Amino acid sequence: MNWPVCSVAEARAALTAPGAPFEMRTESIAGRAVRTYVNAPAHMRQVLDESRRFGDAEFLVYEGERISFEAHWRAANAFGRVLAERYGVAKGDRVAVAMRNFPEWSVCAFAAMAIGAVFVPLNAWETGENLARMIRKSGVKVIVVDGERSERLGGEDHGSTLVTVRHGTGEDTFEALIGAAEGWSKLPDRPAPDRGLRPDDLAMICFTSGTTGEAKGALGTHRAALTNLVNTQYRAARAALRRGEAWPPAPAVAQQVVLLPLPLFHATGMHSALVPALARGNRLVLMYRWDIEQALGLIEREGAHVLILVPTLVVQLLERLPNGGTPGLETVHTVTYGGAPAPGDLAAGVQSRFPGAVPAQGYGATETSSLVASNSHEDLLARPDSVGTAVPCCDVRIVDDHGNDVAPGDPGELWVHGPQVFRGYWNNDEATEAALHNGWYRTGDIVTMDDEGFLYVMDRKKDMVIRGGENVYCAEVEEAIARLPEVVECAVFGLPDRLMGEIVASVVTLHAGATLTAEAVRERVAADLPAFKVPERIEVRTASLPRNAAGKVIKRQLRDAMVSARERLPQSANYENGEP
Repeated sequence: MNWPVCSVAEARAALTAPGAPFEMRTESIAGRAVRTYVNAPAHMRQVLDESRRFGDAEFLVYEGERISFEAHWRAANAFGRVLAERYGVAKGDRVAVAMRNFPEWSVCAFAAMAIGAVFVPLNAWETGENLARMIRKSGVKVIVVDGERSERLGGEDHGSTLVTVRHGTGEDTFEALIGAAEGWSKLPDRPAPDRGLRPDDLAMICFTSGTTGEAKGALGTHRAALTNLVNTQYRAARAALRRGEAWPPAPAVAQQVVLLPLPLFHATGMHSALVPALARGNRLVLMYRWDIEQALGLIEREGAHVLILVPTLVVQLLERLPNGGTPGLETVHTVTYGGAPAPGDLAAGVQSRFPGAVPAQGYGATETSSLVASNSHEDLLARPDSVGTAVPCCDVRIVDDHGNDVAPGDPGELWVHGPQVFRGYWNNDEATEAALHNGWYRTGDIVTMDDEGFLYVMDRKKDMVIRGGENVYCAEVEEAIARLPEVVECAVFGLPDRLMGEIVASVVTLHAGATLTAEAVRERVAADLPAFKVPERIEVRTASLPRNAAGKVIKRQLRDAMVSARERLPQSANYENGEP
């Protein structure tokens, strides 16, 4: 094949031309001119209602349960009526969910957004104290939880009505309110209240870890989320044109089957898997937690076409599978990953284990409703270290510490502007000011750009570790360790790890005469932190931490010393939906 038959710029121009799938127009959002997609749905209620056209086709598969699009629509509208009529949820009120990947997660999300409520997907791996803090902070009116989260919240004051899923008895159980999943197809054909949604109405508050340990709620609109729905198809469209193929392709005869072991509360899980599946008629196969043997069985049994993963899970698959393909896995045509730095050999590894499949990588953030840039197919194989080019509606700048554009090819902080950028942080003007500048989101990532617009992430300005796709802000972990009376000071940082991408590490300085082992530090901070934030490597010492002339701890020196002290990088705890 003579590749490429057109440049990146030529492909973009063709795909965004008038009448093309990614056609754009300029609109005023919050007083600023922004390019938006002509073909994006207006709001989540429209996506839910239009999903009825897929009828009895399967939408969600969870273990032995199979939920059709029609059953999902009826359940979401039934629960929307419950929220409005029983619990008095009005437009703008907050409805939260904290649970595993049960089908009820999707029902609650679309029920809330369809009636104009603000959906709050909470990180189900957080401690009960942190969950309660986020519930109180966002003023949640109704919180829907599974048994694990119900027990964690049992002793916490969260000030909202609690509805349980697959747990307990009584009037405020999901089963009592609308019935168990097997009966959803028989629920009344009656819509929930229509509150007249508009694209720039608030749709969700997504909490992201704060640099001070205090979680921040990123405000996302219906437009922001559904901009991402369009963006998720751009990399495949560009790849097709660069190969000389038409876009859009002829409609697929068979339903596309997507395997999702990632949690739905992640931006990738919701924005790049759940919403596209509902909008496009895909079958979404959910996993309770990651298990590689179970995942391989599901791929074969369900005939999965698309795997949506984080690099950690791709590494596990590459280590488990032989070169040249595996009988039973031939249906896989796309392996997509993001949410954490990816090793440069991942794309080639995908092609060697899944012959005929294409690798795809995305880059984004909670604050950008997922995708900012994407790379796939031949472009990713040619540039395996690049996260790709910016999606069409998104403007990017690369700036120095003073906010000035750097010279072409030079590194700088990536700033992002477009309809998918969040509105700010819930009730946190200080954090909003720090993150947004005249509508531009400061990502905190240091990048370079080549002459075709491909972005390369070099480093992070934010003091953060990305462990298996999960953000861990070092300040939160340092605060937990510093509360131990034996500790004088500590530093937390990331160590490179083949499986997890990074693991959390710490150097801890003790008071003279104090005795504390690394294992004791781990055990005691585990009472205050979720498992994925507890350091896996700890060095305990009495010597002071190294500092620069400004008094800041030189974490790079500590990191380099810890790396050089190891003969090889250790294998981390297995990824089980992020919880070891």
